[in-house]
Amino acid sequence: MSSLMKRIACLVAVGLALIGATAAWTWSRLNAGRGRGGPAVPRELFAKPWTDRPVTLLGIGDSITAGYGARAGWSYFDRLARSPDGEFAEMRGISLAAVIPDLRARNIAANGSTSLEHWEHRVKDLAVERERLGIVCLTTGGNDIIHNYGRWAPREGAMYGATMEQARPWIANFESRLGRMLDRIAESFPAGCHIFLANIYDPTDGAGEIPGLPAWKDGLPVLAAYNEVIARCAAARPGVHLVDIHALFRGHGIKAWDRWYYGNVEDPNERGYDALRRAFLLEMARAFEQRANSAVPVEYSTGWMSTGAS
Repeated sequence: MSSLMKRIACLVAVGLALIGATAAWTWSRLNAGRGRGGPAVPRELFAKPWTDRPVTLLGIGDSITAGYGARAGWSYFDRLARSPDGEFAEMRGISLAAVIPDLRARNIAANGSTSLEHWEHRVKDLAVERERLGIVCLTTGGNDIIHNYGRWAPREGAMYGATMEQARPWIANFESRLGRMLDRIAESFPAGCHIFLANIYDPTDGAGEIPGLPAWKDGLPVLAAYNEVIARCAAARPGVHLVDIHALFRGHGIKAWDRWYYGNVEDPNERGYDALRRAFLLEMARAFEQRANSAVPVEYSTGWMSTGAS
């Protein structure tokens, strides 16, 4: 090979290496999600206080609320409470701390936990906060479905691979359990609370296939049934508000270029957490506006987020 050809081959190899490195860097950035995600949040919704009463922001649920994969202070729950250093300019000062001066945040969510564990270890014996109002974020049910990734026969709390016929009694149990959780959470805040209940997203964007996991014919129907349960439970309780993250994340799945999922394919990356934060804030602002404009007390939310000092 001539020296000219060697130089050309070397340049081509270097160019390919640079392209590969750029692609890998871009993909890692998308995987980490260091960017904006989700809908715009109007600043005017956070321009004046929502209440001067003491409020507890409580997180319950799985790794989504626990913030798996996010930097400290950058999970959706943390960013609901207050903006981190380095926050995007359009979101600086848009947080619950901006509108609730006496805000206390407490997160008892646990990575990898199921709805059975949420009831048994987090909600059933939840401490009562008599003097404080409650804003509660709940993500539950997703791990019931994806665990244990097809590694063993399906069972309640680890349904992956189940037929719809197998899953029906477990879905019914989930509905009963979720109802108990919502009612027990409300009882823990006798001064009033609002519960913001997320449904379950689909990392496959409707394809129903997760690379590296066994095929599951009834996976999407089981997911749809769980989301129907979540919607019913929210609709039956006036102080419970559905946060539709299934729709929010559609088009940003594990095979999308603008993916909102972390490398484990089931948790959000930071872009996904930003989208979640925005969706929860918008739903909270909507609940506040409805409460402020309503003269009719709501059972779960009586006395919550009043514009005066009541």
